[in-house]
Amino acid sequence: MCRLFALASREPVSPIVALNALNVMKEGHDGSGVGLFLHDLGGPFADMKDAPILSGIFTDEGLKRLDEFMHQLGFSPKYSLALTPQTAPPLGTPSRGTYLARAYDTPKNWATMTQEERELLLLSSRLELRYSGEEHQDMRVFSFWPDTIMLKEVGDPMAIAEYLGLDRPELAAGRILAQGRQNTNYAINLYACHPFFIQGVCTMTNGENTAFVPIREYLESRNITGYMGYQSDSEVFAHIAHYVTKKLGLGIEYYKHVITPLSEQELESHRDRERLLRIKQLCRKLIIDGPNCVIGCLQDKTMFMVQDRKKLRPGIVGGKPGIFAFASEVCGVNAAVPDRDQSQDFQPMYLDTAIVRPDCQEITICNQLDLLPRLH
Repeated sequence: MCRLFALASREPVSPIVALNALNVMKEGHDGSGVGLFLHDLGGPFADMKDAPILSGIFTDEGLKRLDEFMHQLGFSPKYSLALTPQTAPPLGTPSRGTYLARAYDTPKNWATMTQEERELLLLSSRLELRYSGEEHQDMRVFSFWPDTIMLKEVGDPMAIAEYLGLDRPELAAGRILAQGRQNTNYAINLYACHPFFIQGVCTMTNGENTAFVPIREYLESRNITGYMGYQSDSEVFAHIAHYVTKKLGLGIEYYKHVITPLSEQELESHRDRERLLRIKQLCRKLIIDGPNCVIGCLQDKTMFMVQDRKKLRPGIVGGKPGIFAFASEVCGVNAAVPDRDQSQDFQPMYLDTAIVRPDCQEITICNQLDLLPRLH
């Protein structure tokens, strides 16, 4: 198993807080890798919320090709944060080059594009860079999106934090997802490391998705740009969340109704029966089998946690107005928000979605048997 930690805060927080929480939970993960998703950024990035930020790892040749590619698209550099280690990497961590987060001024035709066209341009550009980087082995691109930075690497999370200097103020963020383990079900590949991201939607998972193959085949059949890769069986959880919220236009409250729909008997007396039956029929090939605990963040900064019906992976949410933590274990929450009221902690069960909205005021619980959410 791996361990997950996420933070929703009104004020930017150092990613070291998240990595320290992972370290506290270290008995539950093998320390073989780390993945970070940073959104709602502080520091210098706070003044450029609409500027797309490209994040990835580049060799010197990769940086040259990146500059040429972006220039051809009409993107010009606005601000760069380059992490170029000057020491030998930790044991087991390859020496790769520059870890880059670069904000860009947008092309001249940006103002005449629709929001959908802009989002598609950012996604297709990221994928083109990824394909090119895989071909030439000089670029690994994890995200290209406003107000967002991603980093992935092989090695112990705390050792990687020291190696890259992740305590710098430029990386503080109001939304953080951190996972402490490299993918071990397939070949080691940074693209297989959680969290997974597509067009503002990010998720990470602790578990095993035994329904992976039919879900992957269904998603690939939708002919939606970005539904590809799948070096990890957990990447489909991000794409399902994207499909539910961005393509079907449903709230995150319906995510559970897609991946673990209610039984016919449970639906019989449900006040939203007709809609849920249509969703169940439309999305029947997206039903998962567990065990899985999923934590995610949406484009509007909403964060959530769900369990599947097997409920065999731990998960807890706790905090106080202004800051909430999502973790695999209570000790992870304790490390990040020690002064909270622990009696208000919530452990989602198999029908629950625990949600912290963008205002970070409270935990909202959506139970699949209820029509309306309730505050916890």
